[in-house]
Amino acid sequence: MSVENITVAVPTGEDMQELGRRVAQRVHGGDVLLLSGPLGAGKTTFAQGFGAGLAIIEPIVSPTFTIARELDGRFADGTPAHLVHVDAYRLGGSSYAPGQDAVGRLLDELESLGLDEELEDPGEHTVVLMEWGEQMATALAPERLEIHIARPLDAAAVTDEGGELTGDGERTVTFVPVGPRWASFAL
Repeated sequence: MSVENITVAVPTGEDMQELGRRVAQRVHGGDVLLLSGPLGAGKTTFAQGFGAGLAIIEPIVSPTFTIARELDGRFADGTPAHLVHVDAYRLGGSSYAPGQDAVGRLLDELESLGLDEELEDPGEHTVVLMEWGEQMATALAPERLEIHIARPLDAAAVTDEGGELTGDGERTVTFVPVGPRWASFAL
């Protein structure tokens, strides 16, 4: 069975948060969602809406310097939800063991942080939302929802290199459902 990607245009930050809320209404324990996109694309803005959709009252901020934050809320059906919000941006340094590949290095780092088991097999009330996790996607979660956020190029700054990314403007968000769990995903 082939699962179709879903692409939506997101004009504002408020719309990105609303999209995050809508997605949060469709998740349940054990789900893994991977956010990708360039710096400033709106990953944390999406995560803020996602947290609001899980009735999390604590602020959702980028966990770049803490690597992971754990927050509690509720799923749409009222059951307890435990969100593990991970930022893998700083993971995967260049210090490899002999013969070790990039994924192996990332998994070792996650293990040293105590996140490997939670990410590989989230509990019945746990949802993992990982920013910059695309490099670990297949190693971590054979079933996942990949969320790719693209932001516009600044047309005025277009150069031979293809232009300059800008913080303003409409984003394009593409949802890539992977695995049977996500086969019926719809917005």
